[in-house]
Amino acid sequence: MSENPLALRYPDHVKITSAEFQAEATSPVAIPRGDLPEIAISGRSNVGKSSLINAMTRRKALARTSNTPGCTRGIIFFRINERTTLTDLPGYGYAQRSKAERARWSKLIEGYLREREQLAGALILVDVRRGPEDEEIDLAGFLTECGVPYLWVLTKADKIKRAQLQKRLDELAPLLAGAPCVVTSAKTRAGIDGLWKWIEAASNADSDA
Repeated sequence: MSENPLALRYPDHVKITSAEFQAEATSPVAIPRGDLPEIAISGRSNVGKSSLINAMTRRKALARTSNTPGCTRGIIFFRINERTTLTDLPGYGYAQRSKAERARWSKLIEGYLREREQLAGALILVDVRRGPEDEEIDLAGFLTECGVPYLWVLTKADKIKRAQLQKRLDELAPLLAGAPCVVTSAKTRAGIDGLWKWIEAASNADSDA
């Protein structure tokens, strides 16, 4: 768990000087050549992924937000500070797409996570109120199999009263199996500093490998 999961505000660890859309890849051949460490961001379609990316980058609309879950149809690449690339993976769970399209997404994502040399780590986003389900737990196992470090990111902490948050974290601890975790809120910017610290450490570890 984070050192202080109940703290709802953190100082800025990283100053965002540039945050730019690079590409959206809907097939393996469309994935751009990478020259920076990449951090994949995965989660259900309604977990607040786009809002968190915007909070991380201090941009209001870098990542598209929508009232219709499952609008991301490929892997989206964002270059941050010309030092790191965030890759937004298609959401799952509530995506209103055909089985064929979801199967294509799965093949695209699995290939990216297994084969991408630039991939330094992954964030698995989970609504703190809901906790990880089979898809998230399976993804954590797949990343372990691929040798990709990952961080549990519990989103929407502002939706739970502070007095109840620690109890909820204790309930979730067995499901997270001792893996690192950061509690976040796109609304209050809780945990943003912790996310960037983990991303920097993962990126540096990958560069040193």
